[in-house]
Amino acid sequence: MFVGHYAAALAAKAAQPKAPLWTYVLGAQVVDVAWAVLVLTGVERMSLDRHLAGSTLVLSYMPYTHSLPAVVLWALSAGLGALFLLKLPRAASTAVGLVVLSHWGLDFLVHRPDLALWIDGPKVGLGWWNYAVPEQALEMGLLAIAATAWGWRRGLQGHSGWSTPLFLVLLVALQLVSIVAPPTGGVPQMVIASLSAYLLVTLFAWLMDQTERRGR
Repeated sequence: MFVGHYAAALAAKAAQPKAPLWTYVLGAQVVDVAWAVLVLTGVERMSLDRHLAGSTLVLSYMPYTHSLPAVVLWALSAGLGALFLLKLPRAASTAVGLVVLSHWGLDFLVHRPDLALWIDGPKVGLGWWNYAVPEQALEMGLLAIAATAWGWRRGLQGHSGWSTPLFLVLLVALQLVSIVAPPTGGVPQMVIASLSAYLLVTLFAWLMDQTERRGR
């Protein structure tokens, strides 16, 4: 799952708008950011199988990022960091933590059984990755619903301008690129491309926050 994770970020921003957008956007993919770093450094492992239906990822070892206990710890760390380091309100900090936690639940829908219930424990996943069209429809549908809620909240707050639709266009464009022009080469190239996309979306969200802060 890619842009489907950002549905959780937009829904959280609609529900608890006092946290900056970038905290939710980074929170939605912080597990995958850590995964990318650990794969590149050899701590976690994956491979590519071009013969698989749908996603070509074979995620063989990722206990520190995608096991259920690990994601709970990432979520707690994010929530506490938002509360004590960023000084966000308690409700907004809790929302940041829940966005991080949502990563595992959304991955459970699409991953093949590669998500450990505990470190080195049994692995689960419903496997929607094997059905490319329904999986993409799920992601885009979740994003559309969350974007509608986010847009409604922004309208109530009096926000307007080009940044909101451009942010959604960026997400959709990245999703389409991942479908029609996936990274060529081996694992490092794919992981670096994914990490670059996560950081690009976070940067754009941060720029939106700065623009809105200056406009107040």
